[in-house]
Amino acid sequence: MSELYHLNQRAATVQPSATLAMTAKASELKRQGLPVIGLSAGEPDFTTPQPIIEAAERALREGWTHYTDNAGLPELRAAIADKLRRDNGLAYEPTQVLLSNGAKQSVAQAVIAVVDDGDEVVIVSPYWVSYPEMVRLAGGVPVAVETTAEDGYVLRPEVLEAAITPKTRLVILNSPSNPTGVVYDRATQEALADVLRRHPHVLVISDEIYEYVVYDAEHVSFATLDGMYDRTITVNGFSKGYAMTGWRLGYLAAPTPLFKICARLQSQLTSAPSTISQKAGVAALAMDRRYVDEMVAAFRERRDFLIGRLSALNGLVLPRPEGAFYLFPDVSNYFGSVSPKGRVIEGADELAYYLLEDAHVALVPGDGFGAPSGIRLSYAASMENLAEAADRIEAALKALA
Repeated sequence: MSELYHLNQRAATVQPSATLAMTAKASELKRQGLPVIGLSAGEPDFTTPQPIIEAAERALREGWTHYTDNAGLPELRAAIADKLRRDNGLAYEPTQVLLSNGAKQSVAQAVIAVVDDGDEVVIVSPYWVSYPEMVRLAGGVPVAVETTAEDGYVLRPEVLEAAITPKTRLVILNSPSNPTGVVYDRATQEALADVLRRHPHVLVISDEIYEYVVYDAEHVSFATLDGMYDRTITVNGFSKGYAMTGWRLGYLAAPTPLFKICARLQSQLTSAPSTISQKAGVAALAMDRRYVDEMVAAFRERRDFLIGRLSALNGLVLPRPEGAFYLFPDVSNYFGSVSPKGRVIEGADELAYYLLEDAHVALVPGDGFGAPSGIRLSYAASMENLAEAADRIEAALKALA
């Protein structure tokens, strides 16, 4: 029996998503009738804008129910190329744009395309939970470089420099960031690019999926920096900015040699994404931006509310995020404390489960993000739920001895 179920060792080492695990646990408690407030999911709580839904309905009626080209609908690839030129200052041709089943697939294909056995991949910690697992699946070695709450979770150029070796093949950058919400300004990105100019063997994946969800900052695409265009795979999508997570529509844009290998991989893995989703994507790029702006304004209001509430709590170190819809406080000051029921809070994992089981608020511990001193809180929830959650979190933290 053991020989029958012998597993691929790369696949066997992949860890389950910490985000999905906490969401599943919260759902289980809800089914038991407990009043759990879920602040663990990484998706907008808004409905997809009506013009996008109407475009999908129209596509169904018009018979757009068959495969498209592997790389996607030409009209959507052209619209994305126009968007990248207009919004990001990036001169990609439509033939350099590859549509995929979500930005996650785009990142994974890019990693597989350029990482060989033993190659090192520099990942900024706290990181999105899937980055290191994708690297391991490709046979690479994830190298986490730490940032701190005191520094606003911004990667310092000297830290990047120290992490690069002759084995380094790739650096993954994510701005705005999941889980910290940090946005890398132009000066910071220029400093990182200056490091990379000294290491011409290193490529970059710039994950810009939260591009539109910015508050107090300018979004800068890494490939616009001097010398970085030919070395960067830009990843984006429709999930976060257009509240289209379930539509599964992402894309990458890359220099032609990199585009071709990613497209070849996709042709054997999934082929193009849903035709209906692609037609909806065309409408998303063409519609009035007020739908996006209204959503982002609501996120800003929620962020400001929670920053005001949680910053007043002793023990939390809470940088002010400039993008995405997450807070990522350092909670290490609570480690070693004891709950009213005798639970010893040894780390962020225990603290998260204490808040879930005793306060009925679902957050995600930082271990899965490579930052065991932190906890991720998503404010993609109603103001009513956020206010109640803040009350519960405050009471629960104050109850720790």
